[in-house]
Amino acid sequence: MPRLLTYNVHRCVGTDRKLDVGRVAEVIAAQAPDIVALQEVDVGRARTGGVDQAERLAQRLGMSFRFNAALKVEAELYGDALLTTYPEHLVKAGPLPGDPRIPRLEPRGALWVAVQIGGVELQVINTHLGLVPREQRDQAQALAGKAWLGARACRDPVMLVGDLNATALAMAYRILAARLRESRGAAPFARWVPTFPSRMPVLAIDHVFVSPGVEIQSVRTPLDDLSRRASDHLPLVVDFRLNGA
Repeated sequence: MPRLLTYNVHRCVGTDRKLDVGRVAEVIAAQAPDIVALQEVDVGRARTGGVDQAERLAQRLGMSFRFNAALKVEAELYGDALLTTYPEHLVKAGPLPGDPRIPRLEPRGALWVAVQIGGVELQVINTHLGLVPREQRDQAQALAGKAWLGARACRDPVMLVGDLNATALAMAYRILAARLRESRGAAPFARWVPTFPSRMPVLAIDHVFVSPGVEIQSVRTPLDDLSRRASDHLPLVVDFRLNGA
């Protein structure tokens, strides 16, 4: 059974303020995922020692990887990554709209990778939405539109995953939930699985949305001490089946 993990790694700086890529890799490896969607990944940034965190994590986990830089500061990059043990190819990577009224907002983006599982091509879109409600709404509408979920190539089965910075009450969540099912609602006993903050999680803001061709088996978060320290978010772990795989 395939397993997906989505995880805001907070540039591999934990709640104890320690930078430790290896610790994040250990948290991920303990869950034995086949697909890993990461947000807040640093690549070549001085603040995290110039390390390509996407590449380093992929090497430690024995996975291939794709990276999309939502933010570029000269040679320094920051954004989202997708890692997998399955054959894959990049479909699209690009920016999401911001709020022009607030020009200093952190840029946001999305990364779309097609993953081959048992003869079925799964479309996986990884994203990290902004903090301002209007910004989130516009970004969710963009993802629901013809450039992403509405694109001809975005055929069932589809998974849209990542840190939405939004609970089920937010407009951004409702926009995406109108197109896809949220995994917590599709799995037994998983309607409230919080991921933030990691020390004492109370908010479900990391999500996995799925199309009808994806059957959710379980949804959970690890609550061990290492997971609580490695990042300010907990990973969200989803077991699933693909119809026809």
